[in-house]
Amino acid sequence: MLHINSTAFGGGVAELLQTQLGLLRDLGIDAVWQLLRGNDDFFTVTKTVHNGMQGADVTWTEAMQHTYSDCLLDNANELVESADFSFIHDPQPCALLSVLEQRGKRSGKWLWRCHIDTSTPNRAVWDFYVPFVNRYDAAIFTMERYRGPGIEGPMLAYITPTIDPLSMKNTYFDPATTSSVLRHYGVDRHRPILLQVSRFDPWKDPLGVIDAYRLVKKNYPDVQLVMVGSMAHDDPEGWGFLTSTREHAGSDTDIHLLTNLDQVGNLEVNAFQRSATVVLQKSIREGFGLTVSEAMWKKKPVVGGDVGGIALQIVDGETGFLVDTVEGCAARISQLLGDPALRYSMGRAGKGRVRDRFLTLRELEDYLLLMASL
Repeated sequence: MLHINSTAFGGGVAELLQTQLGLLRDLGIDAVWQLLRGNDDFFTVTKTVHNGMQGADVTWTEAMQHTYSDCLLDNANELVESADFSFIHDPQPCALLSVLEQRGKRSGKWLWRCHIDTSTPNRAVWDFYVPFVNRYDAAIFTMERYRGPGIEGPMLAYITPTIDPLSMKNTYFDPATTSSVLRHYGVDRHRPILLQVSRFDPWKDPLGVIDAYRLVKKNYPDVQLVMVGSMAHDDPEGWGFLTSTREHAGSDTDIHLLTNLDQVGNLEVNAFQRSATVVLQKSIREGFGLTVSEAMWKKKPVVGGDVGGIALQIVDGETGFLVDTVEGCAARISQLLGDPALRYSMGRAGKGRVRDRFLTLRELEDYLLLMASL
């Protein structure tokens, strides 16, 4: 079983694979993970593809297509050959199958795992990719309405991502450890903490998060905002948007913008999530959003954008709140800050929902059943 994606850290796919490969090997499956190699030009193109697949108005040129195709040709020479099942994650390595078919090297079953929302894509970008996707034996989306138009060749499957409850990011920590982490980063554990853990990306709306925090702060002046993001090498836009977020935050010392460059890893994210009063995921588009289930697993109420995979996880009014606007987000945060009993009941309900639907073994079972059906 071969998995291929474009980064070893900084995104949900990498987190999923870090957990799943060990479990697959324990089941007796020879699971292998390979990374797509690419230069800055390639990852600039694939970031455009990512945005375009989610509906952004992007420019898509023949030169960009050539940059993409040339990189895939180079990578095809380094693949592990003769896997029984090859799982290709997201658009970056999508064309590998077509390259291998042209060289007469296709073997086994090929599955394209799309972790993003392609329901209303930029048609120029999407039309370039549809012929590649239709060569696969199966295409996997998070939910049925995420499937983009024109996908007709492969078997279709709908599998939601999951979290590993025993990982460093989700396992239990004692209060002393969480207090130590907060103290190290200058966050006051005795004051309310709002937290968003996401890449610095316009789809995650970090500027809107800051705007909502500022509205909340008018009535809750002690509130703090912590925003944690991982800077991945396949996301060249992230650096520019981190700068924009810093500029938007200004000189407010109660806004803490942290990345893996500040030595914030899984342990620190776990500590921040366990210490948060309210967790946010105010995305405009979201394939799934693992951080929602991570927070719910830790019995935290989540205020999230009413989009895609977030709405799959949050039962509005029961495990958290779904919002569409900055003002709506601020109102729900304020409601939770003023009602400890509501925070407690939503936290309990959220943990139960994750336990029933969004833990690792369920996703692996779905994969194995799909493999068996092929």
